[in-house]
Amino acid sequence: MTTIEAVPLVGPGIDRVDGPQKVTGSAPYPADFSFADMAYAVLVRATVAAGRIRRIEVTAAEAAPGVLAVITHRNAPHLGRGPDTPHWRQPPPPLQDGRILHYGQYIGIVVAETAEQAAAAARLIETDYEPAEPLLDLDDPRAEVLTNPWGLDAHRGDVAAGLASADVTIDATCTTPDLTNNPLGLFATVAAWDGDSLTVHDSTQSPYSVRATLAAAFGVPESGIRVLAPFVGGGFGAGLRVWPHVVLTVLAARTAGRPVKLVLTRPQMFTGIGHRTRTAQRIRLGADPSGHLTALSHEARNSIAVEDENREPVAADSATAYACPNVDARDTQARLNIPVPTSMRGPGQAQGNFALESALDELAHAIGMDPVELRLRNYAEDNPQLGLPWSSKALRACYEKGAERFGWRARDPRPGSMRDGDWLVGYGMAGVSFFWQQPPCQARASIRRDGTAFVRSAATDIGTGTCTVMTQLSAELLGLRLDQVRFGLGDTDMPMAPFQGGSGLTAALGNAVLAASRQVIQAFAAQFVEVRVDPDLGLVRVARVVSAIDGGRILNEKTATSQIIGGVVGGIGMALLEETITAPATGRIANASLGEYHVPVNADIPELEVIFVGEPDRFNPIGVKGVGEVGLVGMAAAIANAVFHATGRRIRSLPITIDRLL
Repeated sequence: MTTIEAVPLVGPGIDRVDGPQKVTGSAPYPADFSFADMAYAVLVRATVAAGRIRRIEVTAAEAAPGVLAVITHRNAPHLGRGPDTPHWRQPPPPLQDGRILHYGQYIGIVVAETAEQAAAAARLIETDYEPAEPLLDLDDPRAEVLTNPWGLDAHRGDVAAGLASADVTIDATCTTPDLTNNPLGLFATVAAWDGDSLTVHDSTQSPYSVRATLAAAFGVPESGIRVLAPFVGGGFGAGLRVWPHVVLTVLAARTAGRPVKLVLTRPQMFTGIGHRTRTAQRIRLGADPSGHLTALSHEARNSIAVEDENREPVAADSATAYACPNVDARDTQARLNIPVPTSMRGPGQAQGNFALESALDELAHAIGMDPVELRLRNYAEDNPQLGLPWSSKALRACYEKGAERFGWRARDPRPGSMRDGDWLVGYGMAGVSFFWQQPPCQARASIRRDGTAFVRSAATDIGTGTCTVMTQLSAELLGLRLDQVRFGLGDTDMPMAPFQGGSGLTAALGNAVLAASRQVIQAFAAQFVEVRVDPDLGLVRVARVVSAIDGGRILNEKTATSQIIGGVVGGIGMALLEETITAPATGRIANASLGEYHVPVNADIPELEVIFVGEPDRFNPIGVKGVGEVGLVGMAAAIANAVFHATGRRIRSLPITIDRLL
């Protein structure tokens, strides 16, 4: 007799449970929802970066065919500001006065019977400005500078003494540009009032945050607002905050007395839903001849909007990445006339890791030491800032197994020494120490009479596989088959869940599902990269990547691998292609389209290999860590280090473009 072993539900790479809906086009995204008698809204944006509206003429727009309402700061009601979160404040409510704080700021909204009529009417609005000289440069002496804005600056020992005693020192300045999240799907909001009750479909990573913000804006109880986002599409952090267009859509629906749909244009996606902030960073390292760090100083400045608070620590992780007796890690922010920024996959750490890991590579070359060996000699067994043990750490295994799988030993350390025909070949690597979190979360599980289960939480799934892994986990905990479990999400009528971001939702939601199920039935990493460089044309091609990831317990190998691959692709874009270009005099974004803002395509992506190492994390009962962002962090530095190995040219500013190599 043949014995059939039971296949564990958690761990193997099962297909996404929502895959059939997505590939057949039946998954309902926010823009797909409609109501009877629905109207459409179009936004009007400012064409200066700073100043005040002197006159705004809407008479022609109001008289245009099909127009139901035109709202500007002159007739908009008072709107409250959404509640603060631990990471940021919600953006200021729109249309509250005539001030202009950034190019592309919303100065009006037109509601009409059709989207085409609304767009035509919006073009009829005439605006005169009293312009002011905008603040657009990180080094502008007029800009207000915030020091230690989050209380995360770290200091230990005496950096000046550590640098003075060092045999080898590195002093490098690195810059990274503004980047735009650019999910493929355009963000959309659909709003319908029924008396003081409100239903909203929105492209959000945090339905509960949308609900709280709209309640504050319109002075209605949260209990009367339902926010739905069962399918969101990509977000990469763009859906974390509650943007002004969401508030304006709800205002338009209340003003017109009809349900209203608003879909952003691609240029509006560049100015209205956040971006990764630009940075200027100074890294100073000191080491003795054996490669042990004697000092590490990391000073970073990034940009912030004039009236905003956005948590983007760039230098903070450098304090705990390596064992070093003398450390300074300092962050500052400069207030500029720019659109409100937001977290973008790997916020802060993506920029800070590029500077730190590039400088470490430079230090390894100066000492004549292998870059992996340098990092191992400065390995932090415990948290060097707190002196406490990590909940789990397999970074040493990431280095060792990643190097073995990549074939790192075949690397000739001399820059420019490896060739393949006309191509220069470079090997580069970077270590990654990336935070993850576990915010409060709730879930509810019910067993039905037919033996099936319904488990739900208001969490969202932005393509990370949340719905799939929570279905797996629920089935395992309840002792059911996958087809006996339905997982519901993206609805504020379900139990509270935090935003999907910061690589924390899987741990938080998984533990909530664990607790709910029990009631029913009683990020470290290492990146290794090979690049090819054409020395005559300045072309850079990433040839292969090996990502060694300490992700704790992996609930679904297929979706976890997919998350790392997606992060790696984003890191390739950060290193070689992506840059949001702002005109220095006007503040206008000059490449606000996917035709001019370059992102990686299939031809840019090589063989990507992912290996998972480490043990379940002891920090939470199910042993998981977030893997949504760690795949991106480290890629820019690894690629830049590989380019140096191939060419002997050290690139300290991203992206690495042809002009920087020729």
